[in-house]
Amino acid sequence: MSHSSFIHDYSQVEEGQCQAQVRPAPPSTAYAEFEFEDSAHHEPLLAHDSDQDSLLDETDLELKQQYKLPSEGGTIFSSFLNMANSIIGAGIIGLPFAFKEAGFWTGIVLLIALTVVVGGSIWLAGRSTYQDLMEFAFGRPGLVAISIFQFAFAFGGMCAYCVIIGDTIPHVIRSLFPKISQVPVIWIFGDRRMCISFFTLFVSYPLSLYRDISKLAKTSALALVAIIVIIVSVVIEGPQQSREIRGSDDLMFNVINDEVFQAIAVISFAFVCHHNSFLIFGSLKQPSLNRFATVTHWSMGIAFFTCFALAVSGYLVFTDKTVGNILNNFPSDNILINVARLAFGLNMFTTIPLEAFVCREVIETFYWPGAKFDKMRHFSITTILVLITLTISLLTCNLGIVLELTGGFSATVLAFVLPPMCFLKLATGSIWERGKIPHWLCMIFGIIIMVLSTLYSLQKVFLSSSDTDPSTETCN
Repeated sequence: MSHSSFIHDYSQVEEGQCQAQVRPAPPSTAYAEFEFEDSAHHEPLLAHDSDQDSLLDETDLELKQQYKLPSEGGTIFSSFLNMANSIIGAGIIGLPFAFKEAGFWTGIVLLIALTVVVGGSIWLAGRSTYQDLMEFAFGRPGLVAISIFQFAFAFGGMCAYCVIIGDTIPHVIRSLFPKISQVPVIWIFGDRRMCISFFTLFVSYPLSLYRDISKLAKTSALALVAIIVIIVSVVIEGPQQSREIRGSDDLMFNVINDEVFQAIAVISFAFVCHHNSFLIFGSLKQPSLNRFATVTHWSMGIAFFTCFALAVSGYLVFTDKTVGNILNNFPSDNILINVARLAFGLNMFTTIPLEAFVCREVIETFYWPGAKFDKMRHFSITTILVLITLTISLLTCNLGIVLELTGGFSATVLAFVLPPMCFLKLATGSIWERGKIPHWLCMIFGIIIMVLSTLYSLQKVFLSSSDTDPSTETCN
């Protein structure tokens, strides 16, 4: 589907008989304003630009303020780092398990297909935020719906990442320094609750207070380095594992298994970045669809190859014994894997701020639409979000089922259901046109996966299945 055709259709809403008029932008600006004759839809849109790199003038700054965009902005590379980190987050560690559920060859097909579908659905972004898009298309009900799904997905991610910090870093520290409990002050890094509290309050919280998401580019770069360490560790150590802990060789190249729908949910959760793609778009120094295309294409490409490398290398070693967190398949005394575990934990407290940005943006857009930036409100919302997240992570070490239920449900809706619904609502012509069949298929696919994955998660909750991920059972 063409993103340019969507923007064109966006400006011609049949019910309002709107007609778009493009007003020439200043020489250095990256925007084109659309004016609607229908007062009910009198709002500007962002369109293509000429990809100029000149400095912003006063008119540009006014436009950025109008769109609630950061006054400074970041480069294409910094936005690429943030989006890649958003995609290649905690979900990547469960992709070998998704291959176990789907089967090797089916897993590869799903990984390729979902990369294409998710990457295409990101282009259904014609306004400054996902919430603006839903409200424009469906009014207040659309705003309420997207606010719920976005907040649930991002907040659930924050809680899960805090739990992962407690389940990785202290374990590694204790294995490296058995007598750390006797060392003053340093002992907190070997205690689960103290470790979570320290890194959340003194690392993730200050990063979350940034107003401009482009400021997180350096931490996102470190997070990507951590992912590389994890992949290299699994690729090197996997083939060296003993026969006792390896899986069956007969299942290495199997075609399909009976848990394909659950695998789709896992892969979708790993790739969905719609909840903060709008923030990343707005963080560009000169936000435009052409520049955002570069960010999206590079991010999705890098994400696919890293996910493919980890999924294949992990599954081919452990096959039917693969667990939700591939690092838990390795012995606890493996030095290189412990380094990978440490890198994974460090990756989490640099990823938490990305989700905090989304939660805060959802709250501010829902309760204070159009309001000017307020430092006290910004500080208060961020502080409350981090403290609630920290409290939940300290009270439980088993967010696996909750995250699978809420995150899987939200991910499928955000990626596969709402974007095509917006397109079908706003595009001109009959909704049954042949050219709109892909949008219908995407929406139906998302609804089916949402229902089946949710039912599967509920089944695990009520049946209390004993076949659970070991990573969700350890609170030590």
